[in-house]
Amino acid sequence: MKPSPSPIPEFRWPAPPLNVVLVEPEIPPNTGAIARLCAATGTRLHLVGPLGFRLTNAALRRAGLDYWDAVDLVRHADWPAFRAAAPGARSHFFSTRAARGYLAADYRPGDILVFGSETRGLPTALLAEHRDRLFRIPMQPGKVRSLNLATAVAIVLYEALRRQQNVRD
Repeated sequence: MKPSPSPIPEFRWPAPPLNVVLVEPEIPPNTGAIARLCAATGTRLHLVGPLGFRLTNAALRRAGLDYWDAVDLVRHADWPAFRAAAPGARSHFFSTRAARGYLAADYRPGDILVFGSETRGLPTALLAEHRDRLFRIPMQPGKVRSLNLATAVAIVLYEALRRQQNVRD
């Protein structure tokens, strides 16, 4: 007799939900894919301008398919406008220029995960101001400059969600 498979434990979604912040994103399909990821995980998506495209862009819409109604989307004119909307929030910043890996971050419900644009990354001023909250995704040296933005967001977001599985009320 074949043993029955063990039940899959129920996934624990963080409350409050996590937040993904894209600072000046430039490539519509990346933002569309990230929007779809946020819809699938109940994560709020913040777009901090100026954006390198219009939200009506066909490539952006196509990448998000028909999930845009499920995206909790918040737009901010610029970084100061975002910070005014989220004063004192716990933020983690991600850059190829960080010294510590993303696994070293202490992820909690409601945290803000901040990513820069595809070609410039996070602004130098943000990197300097938030050195103590700056993390990277490790890559083999000399192979590539960086990961695709949507891939980087997915790696970090799912690690933050995984960590919530160990949180007990």
